[in-house]
Amino acid sequence: MSKKPYQGQFNDKEKSKKRLIEAVGIIIKSKGYTGLNATNISKAARLDRRLITLYFGTIENLIEIYVKGKDYWLAASGDTVEMIKNNTGENTRPILQSLLQNQLEYFFNEEEMQKIVLWQISQSTQIMKEVCEERELLSKHFFKLSDKELEGKDIDVRAVSALLVAGIYYLVLHAKSTDTLFCEIDLNNKEGMERIKKAISLILERTYME
Repeated sequence: MSKKPYQGQFNDKEKSKKRLIEAVGIIIKSKGYTGLNATNISKAARLDRRLITLYFGTIENLIEIYVKGKDYWLAASGDTVEMIKNNTGENTRPILQSLLQNQLEYFFNEEEMQKIVLWQISQSTQIMKEVCEERELLSKHFFKLSDKELEGKDIDVRAVSALLVAGIYYLVLHAKSTDTLFCEIDLNNKEGMERIKKAISLILERTYME
């Protein structure tokens, strides 16, 4: 019976790479994108910082591997992806409502995604451009269906969606950073969250009635 070749060194390398990749997420959550440097990442991983260069070439490559592996927008969409797949271009309002309400809930609960959005609007990088393109790809599939349903009607679903998404981002970031009311609504409690969800539903209902 032949002996299996020694795999210890390979396994150690893969474990170290995994720890460094996971450390990127730890730093994003604890320090934000401004804390993403070799010193902080290596400390979080409890590894020598030289391993970043050895295994990934540059710190940018390491960060890119982490961010690309997260699928933020897919996670935030909930069951909407399946709804889009099963739709033929009719009754698209429930899809958009589900997408926006899921994003509100997910964004509120996921500190890492909050930091990613702050990164997007604070600094222009290739990594963040690719994250934005991922978001646009998901919306592109939906708008193709809504265009079919609303053809010939003076309804700009893209503009309405843009305002609602931007509103969701700001309301959540405001609530998380200041813990104060916005238009006398406290998003940090269940009642406030339900009021915003209801408003999303009402706005879309009125939009589709035009």
